[in-house]
Amino acid sequence: MAGGSRAQVNKSHKTRFASKSSRNVHKTSVKDKSKINKPDRNAMKGARAARLQRNKMMREQKRAALLKEKRTTSATTSAPRVIVLFGLSASTNVSSLAGDISALLSNENNAIQFPAVASSEYRLRATVVEAPHGDLMACMEMAKVADLIVFVASGNCSSEKDSSNYYMDEFGSQCLSVFRVLGLPSSAVFIRNLPSDLKKRNDIKKTCISSLSSEFPEDCKFYPADTKDDLHKFMMLFKEQRLVIPHWRTQRPYIMAQKVDMVADEFGKSTLLVTGYVRARNLSVNQLVHVSGAGDFQLGKIEVLKDPCSLNLKKEGDFMDADEINDSQVIKTLLPDPMKQEPLLVENIPDPLEGEQTWPTEAEMADADRVQKEKKQKKRSLPRGTSEYQAAWIVDDSDVSGTDSDDDSENGNGMVVDEGGEYDIPGQGDSRKFDLGDDQASLKLRDSDDETEADSMMMDNDNLTKEQIEEDIRKIKEAHAEDEEFPDEVDAPVDIPARKRFAKYRGLKSFRTSTWDPKESLPQEYAKIFAFDNFNRTQKHVLKKALDMEQGSVDECVVANSYVTLHITQVPIHIASKLCILGKTMPVVACGLLQHESKISVLHFRLKKHETYSEPIKAKEELIFHVGFRQFVTRPTFATDSFNSEKHKMERFLHAGRFSIASVYAPITFPPLPLIVMKSRGDFSTPVLAAVGSLKSIDPDKIILKKIILTGYPQRVSKSKAAVRYMFHNPEDVKWFKPVEVWTKLGRRGRIKEPVGTHGAMKCILNGVLQQNDTVCMSLFKRTYPKWPQHWFPMSA
Repeated sequence: MAGGSRAQVNKSHKTRFASKSSRNVHKTSVKDKSKINKPDRNAMKGARAARLQRNKMMREQKRAALLKEKRTTSATTSAPRVIVLFGLSASTNVSSLAGDISALLSNENNAIQFPAVASSEYRLRATVVEAPHGDLMACMEMAKVADLIVFVASGNCSSEKDSSNYYMDEFGSQCLSVFRVLGLPSSAVFIRNLPSDLKKRNDIKKTCISSLSSEFPEDCKFYPADTKDDLHKFMMLFKEQRLVIPHWRTQRPYIMAQKVDMVADEFGKSTLLVTGYVRARNLSVNQLVHVSGAGDFQLGKIEVLKDPCSLNLKKEGDFMDADEINDSQVIKTLLPDPMKQEPLLVENIPDPLEGEQTWPTEAEMADADRVQKEKKQKKRSLPRGTSEYQAAWIVDDSDVSGTDSDDDSENGNGMVVDEGGEYDIPGQGDSRKFDLGDDQASLKLRDSDDETEADSMMMDNDNLTKEQIEEDIRKIKEAHAEDEEFPDEVDAPVDIPARKRFAKYRGLKSFRTSTWDPKESLPQEYAKIFAFDNFNRTQKHVLKKALDMEQGSVDECVVANSYVTLHITQVPIHIASKLCILGKTMPVVACGLLQHESKISVLHFRLKKHETYSEPIKAKEELIFHVGFRQFVTRPTFATDSFNSEKHKMERFLHAGRFSIASVYAPITFPPLPLIVMKSRGDFSTPVLAAVGSLKSIDPDKIILKKIILTGYPQRVSKSKAAVRYMFHNPEDVKWFKPVEVWTKLGRRGRIKEPVGTHGAMKCILNGVLQQNDTVCMSLFKRTYPKWPQHWFPMSA
């Protein structure tokens, strides 16, 4: 077959009787084996052994960590588990269930009334807390510290027949949505008031499970809880259960106060005594602590007390009596180290001379000598008896002669467009012509920042009558509806030039790609805040430092699950007295802070308006932010959540149905953390739930731009040319805004050619035929910032 190199070559047939050499042709000879590079093979063997050893080490580390977690969270050595009983409807009797569980856990012979109960039968320590139905603040604070939330449903009645769920009322549904945002810990559903008939009992139980199962996690189980045997079965399962705790609660140590007391000091201050179990992590005496709603404080000392609810006592008579509980035995006292204690630094103290030249250069010194010699050569008529030193302070007319010429030489022809797509801020260089203070006093526009501040001040005024308050609410609702229908549209004022009214605004060639310097024209509040060069790197460093401090000296840290008393210093007396009263109705939580977490910066939250809140939420309105265990007062600005741009468009209201970015001045807090937004309705009414979300980032350089749209209407149209009126009211404004691009609502783009007449009409050239019913628009932008709150914490008002 003549095919050359492409000839077909078939596999040869096997012979029936193969020789020994043909059978072993695929094997490597002994001579060739010696030529194989043995070090490479050993290297491969060593790499495999190292990989196996590394995997084995990682398995052992995970096993040791899991064993340590089981030991620390076991019922005998950990702090008493907090069991929160929450009724899904107002008709559910939670008090009877709390009494049954307490009677099951407590010892009948022990008459001590202590918040925590130790059960020698179940080898379990627990604190049973009843959530008051209707009090959202108390329920929310209890959910933050709960190790187990027991949702109680009644099997025979419903408080609201028209509700979507037969076993849950409106308040129960609202609280459950808040619990989901905070992160649900281990949870269970108890079904009470089931009938004694077995068939009806099973039918009602199945109906309840099918109705409520979609509201809870998949691992949440339903238990009947009418009899003691039912509760006994649950407790036997619960004592062996591994607790599920939200991640944000494991990052910082916290204490749920079993007892709150105060000792008055001098100068209106006091020492707050918070007694309870340290949970989650070790607490250092050099750390700062935050008391929920009160603020951040330093520790004077920590007293480690004898555990009054221990399971190691074998005899019932060995339990501590009431006098010993009131005067607990102090085992150890930890005092802070002044060299290591975290300073209570809130605001940065700005230096007014920062950036100023403190020492002249050689050239400036030479110029000064030359000017001094020239002055000496000039003959000056001085009063008789004037010394050389006095003569130096007498100012010649020539020293101030150049001020007017500088103002006259300024170029005020209009907005100048740069290559990057930005425009210079108009009006700031010609302050002699335009006084911005007059603008603030004379203008009443819905887009002005001064209107927002004025409305907030009016809402805070206690002297307003009921009719005035209703009128303010009506105006806010109208502005909210107008903002939804015509977003960003603003009419130029007739009595004030537009180049003066919108002097702080500029145009952008492209909102996404145009540059905007984040350090340009910052407000005075930015001198008080703190910023990070690299936030992610700082967060890793802070968490590592907290871990090293936790594993440090025994004289500085209190081990988790210890029973302690915190001596919190420099607490105002009125706040301490409020906390003592508040501790009787709801948990008072003190949590340890990480490094830098007392300092003020610009925080950005991703939040969404809650479905149960229908009133408008205006930008820069005073709100209460619950971020983890912390609470602080803010006045945020809202912006759209832009993923493809470093700039965000400001929103005047928080609109329902979509997520927004809320930027606030607030103490630094490292994410991840949940957010609950409350809005106060008055001095004596309880705040209501307004929005929910989470902490996104900390970045003072994030740019939030307020957008306004000036509109005009075509008067005469000739193909792509048109005469537009009512956007401006004088030809000088048309010349000023001439560099800014215009666009229409039907998709045309163009520019201003020249003014027409004396009433603000202008000739525009567009990239297509303009329809007579179209609207010509111009977009202007201004950077906005949050409002600095009058006080940082709710109780400090």
